[in-house]
Amino acid sequence: MPRRAVAGAALTSAAVWCAPAAAPVLPPLASLLGIPLRLASGRGVALTFDDGPHPRGTPAVLEQLARVGAPATFYLVGEQVARWPSLTAEIAAAGHEVAVHGYRHLLHLRRTPNALRDDLDRAAAVIGEAAGRASLSYRPPYGVFSLASWRLAKARWQLQLWSHWGRDWEAAATAASIAALATRRLGPGAVVLLHDSDAYSAAASWRHTVTALPAVLETALATGEPLVTVSHST
Repeated sequence: MPRRAVAGAALTSAAVWCAPAAAPVLPPLASLLGIPLRLASGRGVALTFDDGPHPRGTPAVLEQLARVGAPATFYLVGEQVARWPSLTAEIAAAGHEVAVHGYRHLLHLRRTPNALRDDLDRAAAVIGEAAGRASLSYRPPYGVFSLASWRLAKARWQLQLWSHWGRDWEAAATAASIAALATRRLGPGAVVLLHDSDAYSAAASWRHTVTALPAVLETALATGEPLVTVSHST
C-alpha cells in the first residue's frame, strides 16, 4: 500500500477512535451515539457530582442535599471508593443514586480496549460492593469517550453527560461563578455537573461547590420541576 494511503488510513482510524470525545460539545453527535446530555424523560432536574467520594467534600454535599430533601446522582471513582467505602454506603443509604465514573480518572483516548475493560470491571465491582447494589449509569472521566469505551460502557450502563456545569474544578472558580453557570437557563430535563471532590481538580475546589449549592438548589426548586436522580427521573 502506498505511504500516502497508509497515512490516510491511520488518520481515518484515529478520527473514528476519537469521534465520541466530541459528544459533550456536539449535541447531534451525542444524540447519534445515544449519549444523553439531558434527562431522557425531559422532566425534572438532576444534580450530579463527579470524582468522589471525598472525606470532607462528600459529607458536606450530603448535608446540603438533606437540608432540602433533594436526591442526587454521584459518579464515583473506584480508587476513591476503595479508600472510603463507608462514604459510598452513606451516599446509597441516604437514597442517592450511586453511578460509575471509572476506576481510575484517566482520559480514555490513550487507553487500550483491554485496559478500559479492566477499568470498568474493577470500578463496577468495588462500587457495587460498597454501595450494596449495582450501578445503572456511567459517565467517563472528563466526559470523554473513545470508540472503545463508548462501546464497552453502552453495553453495560445508561450513559449520561450533562446540559449544565459549574466549572467548579477550576482554581479561579468562586461560589458565585459556580452557581451562575450551573443554573443559567435551568429548566426541565437539565442535568447539572458539579464535583464533591478535589481529587482531580484544584485543591479545595469542593469548598466553593458546597458554598454554591444552596443557591443552586434554590434555583432548581424554583423551576417547579422535581429534583430527580439520573436513572430514576420521572
